[in-house]
Amino acid sequence: MEYRRLGASGLMVPALSFGAGTFGGRGELFGAWGTTDASEARRLVDICLEAGVTMFDTADVYSGGASEEVLGAAVKGRRDQVIISTKAGLPTGDGPGEAGTSRARLITAVDRALRRLGTDHIDLFQLHAFDAGTPVQEALSTLDDLVRAGKLRYTGVSNFSGWQLMKSLADADTRGHQRYAAHQVYYSLVGRDYEWELMPLAQDQGVGAVVWSPLGWGRLTGRIRRGSPLPAGSRLHATADYGPPVADELLYRVVDALDAVAEETGRTVPQIAINWLLRRPTVSSVIIGARNEEQLRQNLGAVGWSLTEDQVARLDAASATTAPYPYFPYERQEGFARLNPHPLRPAAVPLG
Repeated sequence: MEYRRLGASGLMVPALSFGAGTFGGRGELFGAWGTTDASEARRLVDICLEAGVTMFDTADVYSGGASEEVLGAAVKGRRDQVIISTKAGLPTGDGPGEAGTSRARLITAVDRALRRLGTDHIDLFQLHAFDAGTPVQEALSTLDDLVRAGKLRYTGVSNFSGWQLMKSLADADTRGHQRYAAHQVYYSLVGRDYEWELMPLAQDQGVGAVVWSPLGWGRLTGRIRRGSPLPAGSRLHATADYGPPVADELLYRVVDALDAVAEETGRTVPQIAINWLLRRPTVSSVIIGARNEEQLRQNLGAVGWSLTEDQVARLDAASATTAPYPYFPYERQEGFARLNPHPLRPAAVPLG
C-alpha cells in the first residue's frame, strides 16, 4: 500500500481508506448500503490491515451512530494500528442543538463519538457540512480547543464550496488556528466537478482530498450497461435520489471506455475507476466501501499497478464535460489559461 501525506500536514494516510457506511445498517438509506455487524466488521478490518489499509472513515449520522459503534468494536484491541476518521455537523435529530457546528454542538458531538468509538481520541475529525449559521471563527476555535484537549489530532471538512473552505483557511491563518488538513469530497469518473475550483484551491492551500463515492454512487460497479435495465440487486433502486445525479449518456460513455480498458488490462471496472482517481492531483486517499469480503478484495485490487498514459487520456476524454461559468473560458481560451494554471493542465506560459 502506498502512503501519502494528508495535504500539507504531517499525517501519513494510505492511498485507500475503508468507508464504514455499511456498518450498522439502520434506516432506509444505510440499511440499503449494508448491515455489517461487529463480527463481520472485524473480519473486514482484518483484511484491510493485512493490505495496509489503516484509515477507517465513519460519521455520527451513519446509521444513527451505529456505524461508529460497530467500527469501535471492530478495532478494539488494535487502536494503535488504525487511523479513525469521523464527521459531525449534519442533523442527528429535530432539536435546535442537534445540527450544525456551533461550539456547544461540536463539543457534544465529539464526546458522543468518542464514547461510541470506544477511544480517547479521533485522528481526523471533519465538519460534515458548512453551517451558515455559525461563524467560522467559532467552529475553528472550538476545534482548536478539542485538539489541545487531546480529543482530536487533525481536522478537516467535507462537502464545502470553494469560498466556504477558503474563508475558513483564511480565518485560521489570521487567528493562528489549526488549518484544515483534509477536504472529504465527491469525485469520480462520472462526477468531476471537484476539478473546476476545489482542486486548484486544494493544491494552492495544501488541503488533501479524501474522496468519497469513487464509483459514482454505485454506478461504476461494472453491472450497469447501455441498453440494459438496472440490475435487480442494485442499491440504486433505493438510494439513487440521495446521491449525486449522473446523466445517462455520460454514464454509458464512461462505462464503455472502462470496459475497453478492462479488456486491455484484465482489471475490473471498479479497479480501473479507482486507479484513475489515485493519479489525480491533491488526492490523498480514496475511500472504498464493501458489504462483504469479496467486494473488499476486489476494490483492494485497484492499487499496485498503473494505467498507461493512453488509457488515462481515453478515460479523461470519455468523462469530460463542459466546465460551468466562470470556468469554461479558462478551459477554452488560451489567454485565460495562460493567466490561470490548473493542476490538470500544463503550467501556464509566463507573461512578459
